[in-house]
Amino acid sequence: MSIRLMNEPGVPAMYPEDLGADPGRSATVPAAAPDSTSMSSAAAPAAPYPRSAPCSQPASYPRSATYPRPASEAEIRELAALPLDELKALARKTADAVHGDRVLLRGLIEVTNHCAMDCLYCGIRRSNSGAVRYRLSHEELAETIRAGRRAGFMTFVLQGGEDPALAGEGLLRLTETARAAAGPEAAITLSFGIRSRREYEELRAAGADRYLMRFETSDPELHRYLRGGISLKRRLKALEDVRAAGLQLGSGFMTGLPGETDETLIQNILLAQSLKMEMGGVGPFIPHPETPLGGARGGDLERSIRATALLRLAVPLCHIPATTAAGTIHPEGREQMLEAGANVLMPNITPVLHKKHYLLYPGKICIDESGFQCVGCLSVRVMGRGLRLSWERGDAL
Repeated sequence: MSIRLMNEPGVPAMYPEDLGADPGRSATVPAAAPDSTSMSSAAAPAAPYPRSAPCSQPASYPRSATYPRPASEAEIRELAALPLDELKALARKTADAVHGDRVLLRGLIEVTNHCAMDCLYCGIRRSNSGAVRYRLSHEELAETIRAGRRAGFMTFVLQGGEDPALAGEGLLRLTETARAAAGPEAAITLSFGIRSRREYEELRAAGADRYLMRFETSDPELHRYLRGGISLKRRLKALEDVRAAGLQLGSGFMTGLPGETDETLIQNILLAQSLKMEMGGVGPFIPHPETPLGGARGGDLERSIRATALLRLAVPLCHIPATTAAGTIHPEGREQMLEAGANVLMPNITPVLHKKHYLLYPGKICIDESGFQCVGCLSVRVMGRGLRLSWERGDAL
């Protein structure tokens, strides 16, 4: 199967820049029922924290109408049946056409492993009494970000469980701390679960640029089962609120979950495509022994690689990380994701004292060393695939 370019005869324009619109703000999320946490009628918060170059892209990312168009549903189904090597080659060709040979670096900071949720698959779930809990202080967070800026990072991803201590003003103050430490030039990404639209607006005003929240599975019943009764509809409503708040949107899913089928994977890709997310992550399910799914069979690397390639072909402009989970189940898992079209790496720069306790799954790699030390190793690994690391912010295309 060939991937046609948008400037070829008979191929319609698929991206809003062709119409002169802002590509990061025109997409809509599938409709969901009203949610009591939404505050769309509330007054907007104060103007966002000033940034020197909000959502600007370096000259190396030209605006172009020749980006490969997203694959249709029929094409996605046909692509899914291809041999893996052929599928990876198509996905990498698409990634090269959009992102070139750059692999964007994001500094990952795991802020807290306290969580009020009890998701069946997660090692930091509320009921796991064996988890060693921690919460970074504001000073620890600020110093980590300052060290990251000195190292050259231009994007920081702050991630954590749905910590009750970060409810209300807690996450707002944390975001302000992060922004002050990062300065106006760097991007701040948050990933702390479901909030109200008003809260997302306030986080944007406090200095956040992006928000990540994976939907994990497009199967409504499986989602409800895994997440303790929380509906997929509620998750999608939260993603809609993120978009409406003016934040760049990140989402994604796991592969190999118990009860997942081949059709689930197709529907995951189609849902990701409908979200038109700026960032999208795929990772294999890895059973944690101290969870109800500890005895389940985990996801395999091939399925995650296939999902990564399909995601690239379905959402060509999306920034897709080569995930740590893939590197955990195979020594070259991240490299294979890059070969399948991923264009982001996220070295974990959480203080070493704490990072070993953020165990969503067992066997996590690189938890006993500084993430800053990992950059040199990653550079060698990336160069071995004909790619190069980039310190650019990497905003939405």
